[in-house]
Amino acid sequence: MSEAALVTETPSGIRVVSEAVPAVRSVALGMWIRTGSRDEDVAEAGVSHFLEHLLFKGTPNHSAIEISETLDGMGAYFNAFTGKEVTSLHARFLDNHLDDAFGLLGEMLLESTFPDIDSERQVVIEEIAMYDDEPASKVHDLLSKAVFGDSPIGRPIIGRAEVISSISVDDIRAYHADKYTAPNIVISAAGSVDHDRLVELAASLTPGAGSGNEIETAPPARSGQTVFESKETEQFHVCFGTPSISRSDERRFALAVLDSLLGGSSSSRLFREIREERGLAYSVGTYAEQLTDTGVFAIHTGTRTENIELVCELIGKEVNKLLDAGVPEEELERAREHVKGRLVLSEESNAARMNRIGRAVLHDMPILSLDEMLARVDAVTGSDIDQLASELFSGRVLDAAAIGPDEERFRSAVDELQGALSA
Repeated sequence: MSEAALVTETPSGIRVVSEAVPAVRSVALGMWIRTGSRDEDVAEAGVSHFLEHLLFKGTPNHSAIEISETLDGMGAYFNAFTGKEVTSLHARFLDNHLDDAFGLLGEMLLESTFPDIDSERQVVIEEIAMYDDEPASKVHDLLSKAVFGDSPIGRPIIGRAEVISSISVDDIRAYHADKYTAPNIVISAAGSVDHDRLVELAASLTPGAGSGNEIETAPPARSGQTVFESKETEQFHVCFGTPSISRSDERRFALAVLDSLLGGSSSSRLFREIREERGLAYSVGTYAEQLTDTGVFAIHTGTRTENIELVCELIGKEVNKLLDAGVPEEELERAREHVKGRLVLSEESNAARMNRIGRAVLHDMPILSLDEMLARVDAVTGSDIDQLASELFSGRVLDAAAIGPDEERFRSAVDELQGALSA
């Protein structure tokens, strides 16, 4: 069992949260910044992600190779990621390396000198090119564009090659100084960690005093937008979506159960009907993306040209069945247990714990215990699922995105889905 999470704010305004886990020898440490692609204008699209790369390239005291050699010498796993509303630098290591690991990651976070920027430009541009060659991944960004249009949350996190190839070091430094500020920073740790020592280390950080973030309000919900990218692929890579609830909405536990029973598990309706019963796709499922003030619920699949109309029709029919007939108690109980199982299993990972408590504090959310989360899932009723499904789907024309060889055929398939959904 773990101890309750502790939260402290340093005099500079950095928030520190930790969760001690007895009987382990490792620490998962995360340094979180409340900034991401949502904070970029069109002219700087991708700067958050590019900046994340540059954190590894050098500081006043360490070159890029010295950073990697030092962390490797601790036996650490280290990485970073950028999201629409967050950037994170994180590592896992043995508990006796806490001071050294914290010192190095803090230096990377706040004191990067941004050397070798031109070589890293090429790395990121290659990453964008690689991403463009992966339609199964890229189609999810096309769905964001369909749902949110050309707004910051409708654009790809990875950015645009033309921005990355031209943005200056001065512009990157200015963005860093403006966003990487104490009120935007959360330090989280889980495992064999002493909270008081973590607070002492965090108090030694000296972030700048930029203006921070003013999140642009999410654009109004759209309906029935289709975004298609023509590409000679063996399959149509397809996403359908609808605006959904925010991360703070209490119905997020009902949404997790709805996700599990519709497409988020191997016994879910879409997986069973489209893959297991008919063999029309290898990958089919659902997911929910939740942001500060909005979200998306999405259905995704990949299928060959000759199957595209039937697959889309079946998706519409399964959603319609959910709206018309509801969920039998046995199926609802299976979905609840699936969600609970994922929660419990994730608690066995220090990294997952660190992520959960770090995100909660970063986004001003309550830190729920495992028992509290399980109770929230157990409390989800069939009526909750009916009401949420009706809000998401009833009377709506779904937004759609696809990458494939024939736009006209996909639009025809979308008509099949909408017809089945409204039947």
